[in-house]
Amino acid sequence: MAKQALAVLESALRDRKLDRTLTTALPPLQHTDAASVSATDLSALDACLHGGLPRGQLSEIAGARSAGGMTLLLQMAAAATRRGEIAAVVDTLDRLDVASVVAARIDLDRLLWIRGDTAALPERAIERALKALNLVLQAGGFGLVAIDLADVPPRALNSIPYTTWLRVQRTIEGTDTACALIVAQPLARSAGGLTLSLNGRTRWTGTSDRSRLVAGTDMTVRVVSPRRRIDSEIRLKAQISSSKAQRDASVALGLVL
Repeated sequence: MAKQALAVLESALRDRKLDRTLTTALPPLQHTDAASVSATDLSALDACLHGGLPRGQLSEIAGARSAGGMTLLLQMAAAATRRGEIAAVVDTLDRLDVASVVAARIDLDRLLWIRGDTAALPERAIERALKALNLVLQAGGFGLVAIDLADVPPRALNSIPYTTWLRVQRTIEGTDTACALIVAQPLARSAGGLTLSLNGRTRWTGTSDRSRLVAGTDMTVRVVSPRRRIDSEIRLKAQISSSKAQRDASVALGLVL
């Protein structure tokens, strides 16, 4: 009797098209306008992302230390600056390696690096980084904006109100800016954003800490976004070329918080 009642209920829901969730009711996303995404220039990943990171949305790149999050971000920033766009990185704990930025062939004239304060407490560093992020997003004109929270202690991250990310989304909605969080674990994304969960190993050049450079990363990327109907996994080998000239380069491009 119960099975019969359930069958009748399911039939009634299907007749009224009420058997689908908001996610499954959406048609598959097919990008016809390349301007709606920020391509990574990694063909396999861009195919999986339907072109790249969505503009006007908050996405996240999540992975443990050395999983390849920063390598992937540098690749995205290089692709953005090659298109003539301006990219910005809010470096919460001042961990960005300048030599790796140069080796990634990012156009330094089109990169804004906002450096955090390593002497500040994590909560204070996060507060200042989030203020910088909001100022950059409100200024507009950036193709890619990222905030690096990968090495921030989980306790400090958990203290960030979720409304913070809602405000970020409201700021970039309808703009040409693709915004990304670099985090150790999935933290927040907008309904139309993506989560790129990384599992990988970073390859280095050099034999000492002073001479080491990121050469690339072998990684597995799981892309998740029910709203955009993407849930797949691919394997990537991100390569960052380097040369003696790049290793010897001395670059000053940071804006200290």
